[in-house]
Amino acid sequence: MDPVATTRQGTVRGRSRDGIAVFLGIPYAAPPFGPRRFRAPAPAEPWDGVRDALEYGPTAPKRPYRPPLDRLIPDPSVPGDGCLNLNVWTPAPDKGRRPVMVWIHGGSLRNGSANVPLYDGGAFARDGVVLVSVNYRLGVEGFGVFPDAPCNRGLLDQIAALTWVRDNIAAFGGDPANVTVCGESAGAISVAALMTSPRAAGLFHRAILQSGPPHTVSRREGARTVRAMAKRLRIPATAERFAAVDRELLLDAQAAAVGGSDPIGGGPGFHIVADGDTVPAAPPLPEADLLLGCNREEYRLWFVPGGTVDRIGRLTLRLALLKFRVPQRVARLYRAARPGAAPGEILGEMATDLLLRGPLNRLADARPARTFVYEFRWRSPVLGLGACHALELGFVFDTLRAAGDLTGPDAPQPLADAMHRAWVAFATTGRPGWSPWSAERPVMVFDHPGGGQVLAPRDEELRAWL
Repeated sequence: MDPVATTRQGTVRGRSRDGIAVFLGIPYAAPPFGPRRFRAPAPAEPWDGVRDALEYGPTAPKRPYRPPLDRLIPDPSVPGDGCLNLNVWTPAPDKGRRPVMVWIHGGSLRNGSANVPLYDGGAFARDGVVLVSVNYRLGVEGFGVFPDAPCNRGLLDQIAALTWVRDNIAAFGGDPANVTVCGESAGAISVAALMTSPRAAGLFHRAILQSGPPHTVSRREGARTVRAMAKRLRIPATAERFAAVDRELLLDAQAAAVGGSDPIGGGPGFHIVADGDTVPAAPPLPEADLLLGCNREEYRLWFVPGGTVDRIGRLTLRLALLKFRVPQRVARLYRAARPGAAPGEILGEMATDLLLRGPLNRLADARPARTFVYEFRWRSPVLGLGACHALELGFVFDTLRAAGDLTGPDAPQPLADAMHRAWVAFATTGRPGWSPWSAERPVMVFDHPGGGQVLAPRDEELRAWL
């Protein structure tokens, strides 16, 4: 018999799979198009009878990743206006009070979806956690800054999804008083903003940041991409005029404006804006328990597949150090620790620490609540990717079969067991299985073989930036 659950909008029918119940494509807000385009999310319309929740719902409008990332990172697209939907994996839609995890996907705020096979929540449900994954507006629809529209609409979508979880997750066997919000890359940046947003207060109790530090920009800086698109489209940079543009033309203009940028190399893009409303200009230190960390060689996802790491010579490295005002003593320290490393590798290591590991460590230093720090070090043999950005996802979700493009066919299952177990423990109890952050700076290293807790790894390099 198919599982059913009754939400405030109506009853949904899911599917039983391997002893768990799966509900896909449940709307948590109304379709954000037509008169609702570039507006804050509106409540989902109720329905009569039983609604099938058997297939993934529509994804937000987007273009595929550019080559060669499109071969490494799956990014399925499902057409349709109802892109504000979510998926639920649960041991059973009963009166249980199980821990809940809400997953916010990454993709530079312009790619990705909750429909990616890597994010299948079956293993979490198998281990007693209700997993919810969320689709939200991307790119100019979700994060374009206009004078006549609310900022951070994609973040407001996420808050609407968390509100749905608070109001409805008990019907799926979840505990609304034990919710962990988690995300990777842009999803982690979103989680950091949610931790400080007064609109999200009380909607979750723990947080996980994977490879994404707190990061916001001003309204003026956030509006640059919209202005560039408006110039290309030859229209005013207003939500009213953008709403009148065909969706495909808008995506073409967006791709032209931001297509050459990436998180390490920089360039035009979309950002969460400190608007003083959804995101405070001077955010308070969040109190929720926090698990955070990054991968040892984040930069390699962007530097290696396209050959960037090989094109960076000594002169390019020297110019980059001057551009970003990197002190000579810092550059000497990184070179000395990596004898024989190519200039592109040294630049990538510094960029990873400057943009990811350093900010995440400083966040851990500043927080009064319990914080746990990890580093993922297992190196993929695929295309020389090493311990690159996004590689940990298949291990966290225990979905290595779906991760083969990044991990190769022989990824170590014991490492997935260990990492997945730690995430389950944190969502359940707030303790993932190693020491909380302190003056000794304990870090759990996930690797195979080996791994384990170490104190202050490569701390001399991090402190050199201060």
